[in-house]
Amino acid sequence: VEVFDGHFVLPDLGPIGANGLANPRDFLTPVAAYEDRKCDFTVVNKFQGLLFKAKKNFSPFNVVAWHGNYAPYKYNLDHFCTVNSVSFDHMDPSIFTVLTCPTVNPGTACIDFVIFPGRWVVQEHTFRPPYYHRNCMSEFMGLIRGVYDAKEEGFTSGGASLHSCMTPHGPDAGTFEKASNCLLYTSDAADEEDSV
Repeated sequence: VEVFDGHFVLPDLGPIGANGLANPRDFLTPVAAYEDRKCDFTVVNKFQGLLFKAKKNFSPFNVVAWHGNYAPYKYNLDHFCTVNSVSFDHMDPSIFTVLTCPTVNPGTACIDFVIFPGRWVVQEHTFRPPYYHRNCMSEFMGLIRGVYDAKEEGFTSGGASLHSCMTPHGPDAGTFEKASNCLLYTSDAADEEDSV
């Protein structure tokens, strides 16, 4: 994902408090290292939608550190602190936001990076799978592993779906029937699911 206005930040936690969702301590930046070796190397750079390459006869990793406010980082999605309803109703997916790129309009994002991790499902008197909805921005979703709780068949690990702006979507017919008629009990059925 590439954004041209703003940059990714952790979402405001509001009433959740200081700890929850993605914690700053879990984002890892690399330790500076220096590499001094002769080798054939091609550096590829993207500029204004075009790719340019430059051939080098040395390693480009010949710097000791970087300067500025931005650094590469990685995040282990297993460290996401899930927040969910313990009484009733399916929570808004925004409670699963890892990173957001806000716009100048409060409450509106250019893009949100969201995870639906394994979690306990305990709501009472509630349709538990994701409800039918449509979004004011496009939604791209990929399944990393497991079974997605809104589509038990046909959406497998490594798969992805794209729902354009204002396109209604939700669980498939089989999931709807099962969830509408099942006996509700505490379940960790989504424990083996990871989707983004």
